[in-house]
Amino acid sequence: MSKVKITAVPEEYKKAAPEGRRGRIQEFSYPVRNYINRSRQLVTDRPVSREEAGRESVPGEAILKKVNLYLPPGYDANDPATKYNVLYLLHGVGGNRYEWLQGSGQVDGNFVIANIFDNLIGNGDLQPLIVVFPEGRSTDDWENTAFTPDGTNLLGFYYFDYELRYDLIPFIEANFHTYANIADQAAEALAANRKHRAIAGLSMGGMQALNLTLGGWRYDSINYTKTTSSFDNGLDQTVKSPGMLDLFAYVGAFSSAPTTSDGRTLGAGIAACNYGLDLLYLTCGDRDEISFQSGYGRSLEGLTDTAGDKLAHCCQVVVAGGRHDFGVWTNGAYNFARLAFGKLEASPAPEVVQVEIR
Repeated sequence: MSKVKITAVPEEYKKAAPEGRRGRIQEFSYPVRNYINRSRQLVTDRPVSREEAGRESVPGEAILKKVNLYLPPGYDANDPATKYNVLYLLHGVGGNRYEWLQGSGQVDGNFVIANIFDNLIGNGDLQPLIVVFPEGRSTDDWENTAFTPDGTNLLGFYYFDYELRYDLIPFIEANFHTYANIADQAAEALAANRKHRAIAGLSMGGMQALNLTLGGWRYDSINYTKTTSSFDNGLDQTVKSPGMLDLFAYVGAFSSAPTTSDGRTLGAGIAACNYGLDLLYLTCGDRDEISFQSGYGRSLEGLTDTAGDKLAHCCQVVVAGGRHDFGVWTNGAYNFARLAFGKLEASPAPEVVQVEIR
C-alpha cells in the first residue's frame, strides 16, 4: 500500500469516461428483518440477547428498503464467472442513498463519484468493483432524514450492523457476481471473503464504519438512557457493538461524526479480533469544525498503540483547508478504494502513514 501515492483526485478523473467504459447506477429493493421499531426495540430474526443489543429484541415483520448500486463497466448479469469486490459507502446524518451521488456533483451529465470509479477502473488503477450506497437508518421510518435525537430514525444509525450482516450483504452476494459469499461459513471462506469487502462512510457514516465495524459504542437519546450526554446533541453511549471485522478487511472514515468512539476503544476491538485489520483509512479537513477535533481527533487517541500488530496499515490523511464537505469526502473515496482494491502490490510491513493533501 505504501506504493500507492495518496493524492487529491485528478481533475480528469472527475470527467465522464468514454462511452463503453462507464458503469451504471441502479436502484434495488430488498427485505430487512433486522431493524429498530417505533417502540425502540430491535426487531430481529436472530437470537440476539438483551445484553448484546442493549435493549429488548423481538420478532417482527420484514420491511422493504431501497439501495443504490454502482455496477462497473462491462458488468453482465449473465456472466457469473466474472467476480467483483464490493465497497459499501455510507451517507451522513441528513443523507440517504443518493447523498454520495448527488453530493459529489455532476460533470458531463454523470455523477462525479461514478466518473471517478469509471476512470480508476478504465485506467487500470483499480480492480472492477461494485459500490453499494445503502440507507443507513435501520428503522421502519428509514426515510426520515431529520436530525431528531429522540427519534428512532437516529437510533437506527447505531444498529445498522445487524441489517448489514443479516440482510444487505446476503442480498448483494446472492444477487450479484461477487467474490465473497456470506452463505459460506467455512473457516477458509470467512478469511477469504473479508478480503473482498470494504466499508467506509462520510460523517455519520464514518462513525458507523468505525464504531460498528471495530466494536465501538452505540448511542441513544438521554431521555431514554436517563444519563448525561458528554455532547451537545442529547446522546449518550449505551453498549458496545460486537464488531464486523469478520466481514471487512478494509475500513475508512471520512470526517467521522462526534460520536465516533475513542481510538483506544476502537484499537481494542481490532486487537481482540482473530483477523485483525488490513487497512484503516482516516481523513478529515483541518478546517472541519464538526469533526477535526472530535470524531477524527477522538479516533486517533491511542488507536495504533492499542491495536498493535493486528492493524497492518493505518493512513491518517489531513486535507489542508478542507471542511465538512465533499471536497474531503470524494478524496477519501478515491484514495481508500485504490488502497483497498488497487492493482499495485501492497507493502507487507505494518505501517502508519500520515499525509497532508493540499
